[in-house]
Amino acid sequence: MKPQLLPMLGAALAAAASFAFAQSAQAETLRFGTDPTYPPYEYKLPSGQLAGLDIEIGNALCAAAHMKCEWVEGSFDGLIAGLQSRKFDAINSSLAATAARRAVMDFTTPIYPADIRLLAPKAAHLLPNAASLAGKRIGVLQGSTQEAFAKRNWATHGVTVIEYPDQNSVYADLVNGRLDGTLLVGAAAKLGFLTKPEGNSFELAGPQIVDPAMLSASSVIGVRKNDPKTLQALDAAIAQLKQDGTIGRLTHKYLDATTVAK
Repeated sequence: MKPQLLPMLGAALAAAASFAFAQSAQAETLRFGTDPTYPPYEYKLPSGQLAGLDIEIGNALCAAAHMKCEWVEGSFDGLIAGLQSRKFDAINSSLAATAARRAVMDFTTPIYPADIRLLAPKAAHLLPNAASLAGKRIGVLQGSTQEAFAKRNWATHGVTVIEYPDQNSVYADLVNGRLDGTLLVGAAAKLGFLTKPEGNSFELAGPQIVDPAMLSASSVIGVRKNDPKTLQALDAAIAQLKQDGTIGRLTHKYLDATTVAK
């Protein structure tokens, strides 16, 4: 080999090694899409750091799968489009498995159970059914299974169902009287609203809503169709975290009682 070719060969090998390392690093990063406006599942601390049950579970899943977590924030109703356009690899945002969503993505095994409730003023004495809510205004998170349920079961019976881009906006209109109630996850209502001063005059009205046709019984992570590698890695990590007690510990830490998926 000619001496003058050695530096060129060395540079080429270095470039190839750098490219291979970059590809390897990329393969070891798992990007989760989430909407951090839904405590206690996903929210932001005053410092801007992400926190919540799904955030901690997601970080634990990445550790179990020997991958680096990367979190991509977005509105809940835009997460499916973000997944399909490859902005991230999976949706980790208290996601409920539904038939409509299954048509466009795959789901991991269930992570924690669900509990859908009506939040309303104590003085209203409302129940989570169309007869009690006729003529009322009910706020729902846009793109959620609660929205689909309310539109299908209540909107056709005189209930006005209003969509919001985030749950905090629903709470604000509930407090100022623009809404008569909201349909959401029980734990989110308890820890995100009822424990605060503005929630003193409100309650979880009536029993849990059970509808196997529309409301999933558990929270899952959504994965893009035709991505079995990510799905299998997540399922294996979920099984590991269930077996070693991590998911049970985190669920107890954040929820302490009933849990839910949106």
